[in-house]
Amino acid sequence: MLREVLRIGSRRSYSYKSVRRPNVSAVPRVSSQELDQKKPTSEPQPKGNDRISLSKQLRARILATGPITVAEYMREVLTNPQGGYYMNRDVFGREGDFITSPEISQIFGELVGVWLLSEWRKMGSPTPFQLVELGPGRGTLARDVLKVLTKFKLGAEFTMHMVEISPYLSLAQAERFCFKHEKLPEDSQLPHYQFGTTATGIKAFWHRQLEDVPPGFSLVLAHEFFDALPVHKLQLVNGLWQEVLIDVADVQGSQSQTPEFRYVMSKSQTPVSRLFKPIPQDTRACLEYSLEAERHVDILAKRLEQHGGLALVMDYGHFGDKTDTFRGFKQHKLHEPLLEPGTADLTADVDFRHIKHVAETRGHVHCYGPVQQGDFLERMQGSVRLEQLLAHALPENQDIIRSGYEMLTDAKQMGARFKFLAMFPAVLAAHLEKYPVAGFG
Repeated sequence: MLREVLRIGSRRSYSYKSVRRPNVSAVPRVSSQELDQKKPTSEPQPKGNDRISLSKQLRARILATGPITVAEYMREVLTNPQGGYYMNRDVFGREGDFITSPEISQIFGELVGVWLLSEWRKMGSPTPFQLVELGPGRGTLARDVLKVLTKFKLGAEFTMHMVEISPYLSLAQAERFCFKHEKLPEDSQLPHYQFGTTATGIKAFWHRQLEDVPPGFSLVLAHEFFDALPVHKLQLVNGLWQEVLIDVADVQGSQSQTPEFRYVMSKSQTPVSRLFKPIPQDTRACLEYSLEAERHVDILAKRLEQHGGLALVMDYGHFGDKTDTFRGFKQHKLHEPLLEPGTADLTADVDFRHIKHVAETRGHVHCYGPVQQGDFLERMQGSVRLEQLLAHALPENQDIIRSGYEMLTDAKQMGARFKFLAMFPAVLAAHLEKYPVAGFG
């Protein structure tokens, strides 16, 4: 199937033109140690009043009600309607704070599109279906996947559904892959707040949460979505789980580079630490636990079981062995997460063991992976696609194309750090044994 798709794609009439991506060779090489932290790019332009008000809001809240959880802090810093990091600016690419795989090379999005096409056909090519993406960023991945689905003339009816809370980014996404688009009035009672139409007539809808996406057979993508979901930091103390909280710090004078907040240990168990149950065989004494990730996986697993479909989670993370990964990023560099809230990205590595455990124990879903990004792309014939692009690229663009793919697959850069996890309805387990899932070995 894959060889056939790539063979067809290599014909001149079906060959995608190479899309110019950022010159990654001009960006400093990312070491494996730095990638253990994240992947950034230049200073955003936050509104000064928003930054000040967010810090003041957090401080006033803590002084009034006491220390807050890391999850509450993270949620406010990233998604506060006025000063939240993601809400009013473009945080991606050269002018943002980090660069993502779809922005580095078109090969990434194209191979994800080929994977969706391959697995959809193995499932009998059900139609109509929904292409759903959680946290679509600039819309680059959705655009590249859409390009694959439309180029291969599926003959199937489908709609696109973007789950996005940022007004700024939802507009950027619509402008990237829609021919026309429109935002609905604030008092609209519809489950979507924005809609559009692509140049090929595909309808696209924007939703604020996964629950608002209509039921139906869905191909779901989540690229660097789970790493931005709030986490609780838990620590085992005298046999009981307690929680790391955030309190105001005693800052003397106007020390601009001194955080206004500090970490403290809860004096007793919190509701989350009291209810938390580690996965069997988990021996960690401190860890990061995301209730939001658990909720999203639970919803997703139930959707796949009830309505059919598949999901592909792509993110940087671990398999239940790391303890403290919460950090901030700004201008390609690590940034103290408690300093100047709202001006830097906050993130934590995805615990793929936890995601897989929740999906398989609650939602009658069968998971494959996680596998390393470099392995997935190579198994999907990424090198073949690279050679196709190089053969038709201008000489001055060949190094850019080659270095971009190397960054995605090299184990010392993004190839090992980033992981892929696939979810299918459990009823397909026997079928997928007979027809193995592409890219997962």
